[in-house]
Amino acid sequence: MISRSRQRGVALIVAVLIVALATMLAASVSFKGYLDQRRSANAYAMDQGFEVALGGEAWAADSLRRDKQQNSRTDDFTEEWATPIPPIPIEGGEFEGQLEDMQGRFNINSLVVLQGDKLIADEDPNGAIKRFERLLELLELEPKWATVIADWIDTDIQPLFPDGAEDPTYTGLTPPYRTANMPVTRTSELLAIAGFGLDRYRKLEPFISALPIGTPINVCTAPPEVLDAIIGKNQEFTRSRENLAETRKQRCFPNKQDFASGLSADDKRRLDEGKIIDQTSSYFRATIWVTIGTTQYTLYSLLYRGGNNGLVRPILRSHGSP
Repeated sequence: MISRSRQRGVALIVAVLIVALATMLAASVSFKGYLDQRRSANAYAMDQGFEVALGGEAWAADSLRRDKQQNSRTDDFTEEWATPIPPIPIEGGEFEGQLEDMQGRFNINSLVVLQGDKLIADEDPNGAIKRFERLLELLELEPKWATVIADWIDTDIQPLFPDGAEDPTYTGLTPPYRTANMPVTRTSELLAIAGFGLDRYRKLEPFISALPIGTPINVCTAPPEVLDAIIGKNQEFTRSRENLAETRKQRCFPNKQDFASGLSADDKRRLDEGKIIDQTSSYFRATIWVTIGTTQYTLYSLLYRGGNNGLVRPILRSHGSP
């Protein structure tokens, strides 16, 4: 009887173990199935979001094309392109977007000039490096970063005095790497500069762009800090920020004539000869947000508008971050 009792006890334990293992297996299969289903749904939503975002990009491009055909004299905040696209319902979600004039920002590639087949830092006493130093000071950042960034872009290997940094600085890091020695394609590349850091980048990013060398700044859309950095005066536009914003709701301000009115003849000549400012733009960034269910997809698209017919084409796309 004792032997039979022990056998029944062992059988009961085995049965319990089998049930437990079967339950664990069923739970695992169910959980993995749920994850696969969620992954498939998210992947499908991301694909949908991308296609919808491309439609939003086409909408933005068409807005820029029509604007060029209707008004080729200025690009300012009174125009259709400057009005954000409000949330628009789509199947399973919504999308919205906005256009930004990237020529209203300081082009960090202007810190160098093309000399033959080489890129050299613009060390003119009234050149781009000095203007960028003024912008950094207005944003309460160290002006030394102007020469450091210029060294990152220029093609020589000689550090600018006194704060420049070339390959010897970067090859001594862990892991080691070298300077780009070429124009920047995205402003986020500044995060690769030794010691620059994310906090400085976040503070500077709304005021800078990465465009072809020689692209002028649109004074109609530039922030007051950028305008003050160009003229080098005592924060004239920064102090009148509210009045500037109100005037810009009605017209292009300042236009080239307004901007140059208080400058000396030499300063006006430098602006004209260097083609530093303009009141029209060719480079815009479209930001499209698409929400489908619980999935959000963001597309950043740098658009170039050229020619008399205002033909627009995307030249750079990124997803999730500019």
